[in-house]
Amino acid sequence: MEDHHYLYLGLALVSLLVVIAKRRRGPAHGHGLRLPPGPWQLPIIGSMHHLAGQLPHRAMRELARRHGPVMLLRIGEVPTLVISSREAAREVMKTHDTAFASRPLSATVRVLTSGGRDIIFAPYGEHWRQLRKIAITELLSARRVLSFRAIREEEVSAMLRACAAAAAAAAPIEMRARLSALVADATVRAVMGDRCRDRDVFLRELDRSIELSAGFNPADLWPSSRLVGRLSGAVRRAEECRDTVYGILDGIIKEHMEALESGGGEAEDLLDVLLKIQKDGSLQIPLDMDVLKAVIFDIFGAGSETSATTLEWALAELVRNPKAMRRATAEVRGAFGARGAVAEHALGGLRYLHLVIRETFRLHTPLPLLLPRQCQEPRRVLGYDVPRGATVLVNVWALGRDERYWPGDPEAFRPERFEAGAGASAVEFKGADFELLPFGAGRRMCPGMSFGLANVELALASLLFHFDWEAPGVADPAEFDMAEAFGITARRKANLLLRPVLRVPVPSA
Repeated sequence: MEDHHYLYLGLALVSLLVVIAKRRRGPAHGHGLRLPPGPWQLPIIGSMHHLAGQLPHRAMRELARRHGPVMLLRIGEVPTLVISSREAAREVMKTHDTAFASRPLSATVRVLTSGGRDIIFAPYGEHWRQLRKIAITELLSARRVLSFRAIREEEVSAMLRACAAAAAAAAPIEMRARLSALVADATVRAVMGDRCRDRDVFLRELDRSIELSAGFNPADLWPSSRLVGRLSGAVRRAEECRDTVYGILDGIIKEHMEALESGGGEAEDLLDVLLKIQKDGSLQIPLDMDVLKAVIFDIFGAGSETSATTLEWALAELVRNPKAMRRATAEVRGAFGARGAVAEHALGGLRYLHLVIRETFRLHTPLPLLLPRQCQEPRRVLGYDVPRGATVLVNVWALGRDERYWPGDPEAFRPERFEAGAGASAVEFKGADFELLPFGAGRRMCPGMSFGLANVELALASLLFHFDWEAPGVADPAEFDMAEAFGITARRKANLLLRPVLRVPVPSA
């Protein structure tokens, strides 16, 4: 957002008189409606000055503390409802789920998703229902996720060998890059059947697309202004990103189609599944190639980025909290010590490790603001009228740190809060408990939860089983840098530089 401050100021100065005149001629906004409260606004930029210089989810929490859990902002020219309580989130994602089941398509997202033809951003309707059914029953079902176990184990083993080499050299590892590569390689193999020779380019463009999708580009904030669209390069960058990714996918899809035509056997990867569904031709809305590529891009964007971010935060919190690290490490080594390696099929017995993951989701939900929804029909939320067309943001980061739901220092990393007998023991993250929503809830809940969790659990357990972890140059773990970076996902701002100390030998390939 800081990169565009001068552009915002210039637009405000140039357009102020025009907008004021237009408003004087038009009817009063919200006449007869009980609109939600919100902070004071400026012409053109609306409420953006209240967010400047801060991470949006943090700034919105502070505003909600003053104006309430249902708050109406205007970000640029986009009316935006911000939800910051469990009760309001339940009304949006359960009581009135259908009315809020669609997504707004910003200028950049429209480009990246070929006009909303993917799963994540597709408008609520038959096209989306068809794609979601395919995702749940064919692509990301429990049976399909289980079929990729060997891939996950092979990729985790390769990562462990690299960590062992670093431990032998007493060299630190930049864990963000290592974890991102792990999840990306496992995802690529699950989707395409083999590693991608253009992986680095693909991941670079994936990062760019995630940055562009955050919704704070000038073209997204003032969609009615052609001038802003021309001045902003975000749409052009989105087109370049999409074209690069689709170009890589074109070659891979061609290879898969040739293999299927030659009788390549049963479908083994997700791309094969999609191509067979396309060839079958039984769908009400046929899968053309742009839809197929958009769905693949979704799986990478949603699956790899969020899993790698969760792994990074979990490891960072354990390093920062030695007591939790000792307990998690003792559990995993006690469970798998005789075996000499972590086995995915036995991960269900690691009770404390799963509490660590749940607490990581609470403090560091991968998407601090759930992907936006859009109000399709006028509805009331906690007694306030929500105007048709308003963008709706659920601040799950604020929900996860609200002392009303998490008493006893909600900012502290304490997996024990979820233990049997503790106040939060019954709170899960599967969409039924609205104070903990890392995957969302309702119709637009993430269908890839099992796929993402599988990548997180095996990798984290294996890293703790084989190694102790030290942060070079950090004398007091409590001072470990935990600042967040701006983006649609909340990554750590600083690199996660850790030194592995080998405790349990890593099996050779």
